[in-house]
Amino acid sequence: MSFNTSLSGINAANADLNVTANNIANVNTVGFKESRAEFADLFASTAYGLSRNAIGSGVKLSNVAQQFSQGNFDTTGRGLDVAIDGEGFFVLNDNGARVYSRAGNFQPDPNGFIGTPDGKRLQVFAPNANGNGFDVGRLTDLQLLTTTSPPQASTNVDMQVTLPGNAAAPTVVPFDPTDTNTYNHSTGGATVYDSLGVAHVQTSYFVKTANANEWQVHNYIDGTAVGAPTTLQFSPAGALLTPANGQITMAPFTPTTGAGVMNLTLSLSGSAQYGSAFALREINPDGYPAGKLNEIDIDPTGVVFARFSNGADVPLGQIALSTFTNPQGLQPQGNNTWAETYSSGEPRTGAPDTADFGILQSGSLEASNVDLTEQLVNMITAQRNFQANAQMISTQDQITQTIINIR
Repeated sequence: MSFNTSLSGINAANADLNVTANNIANVNTVGFKESRAEFADLFASTAYGLSRNAIGSGVKLSNVAQQFSQGNFDTTGRGLDVAIDGEGFFVLNDNGARVYSRAGNFQPDPNGFIGTPDGKRLQVFAPNANGNGFDVGRLTDLQLLTTTSPPQASTNVDMQVTLPGNAAAPTVVPFDPTDTNTYNHSTGGATVYDSLGVAHVQTSYFVKTANANEWQVHNYIDGTAVGAPTTLQFSPAGALLTPANGQITMAPFTPTTGAGVMNLTLSLSGSAQYGSAFALREINPDGYPAGKLNEIDIDPTGVVFARFSNGADVPLGQIALSTFTNPQGLQPQGNNTWAETYSSGEPRTGAPDTADFGILQSGSLEASNVDLTEQLVNMITAQRNFQANAQMISTQDQITQTIINIR
């Protein structure tokens, strides 16, 4: 019996060394969670239970418990590297099966799907069809856009100007955009786009009239007038009175590119007339040309944006996180993944930075939570335990030899 007891101690110490060795081997594994060997004592019992003077029969390995404490963050600067700050696991699609991971070193495959280096695809909440929010009831694979971002035709030009109240009406008439003597000031041109994404130049010319506090604005696109001149009237305090809402609707302009008709509105809201020099305080046309994909950006709430060269940001999905009532009940699958079990409980899935889910940190990876110094101490302790149990067997062997040699 005593030999078996010591042998169980050797086996337990060896298991402790194996767990420690695995922790040390994975000290640089992204998202790795260290394990702890847990032991239970053994007692020989009968159907009637244990007697009061029963002696234990050794020890057994009862559990290898993973420790899901937070690892440190390593900054990488790579857009598809993501770390979870707080609770939760990334949800992955492994050929139809759901697995979970804390390793966020994602990369695209040849088809543009984002996933782990061994091909498991990252799961996200898909954008709603109306472009407002995400469908949190449905998970889908995250796929990058491989097409060009389509252009958006310009419809509005926001402009704020300060006109000089002491300006005099031009002495040369009629107005001619090619003759600077026929107008007081011009905006220099704003870039607007037609439905094909071709750029055009919209220019506004300001002409002081003979009436006090009154101006006329002439709007042109590519040197072609778009509508009759519009009269601007200001109050004695310099505020814009006419048009009342500051909106000027230009006449339709048909580009020669084959694009659709352009219908632009000039918004002069906030413009004023003061006793100072002309100032173009703001000019902000909407619309943009076609663009190519520049980068992928992930915000702290898990929203994945495709950012294009034309300034368009297209949401591709929102990264989903899952938590478990008992994470230690998860079954390790290798390759930095776990699978749910009856012991772990059902996964609860939601968006980052909601409820008790953590937030995401793009451009970083969660390092292994293995404390190398602690593991080295555990290794020494397990080695001592192994040696002590081995010495116990040697002592028991000497006792046995002594009994055998009794004459």
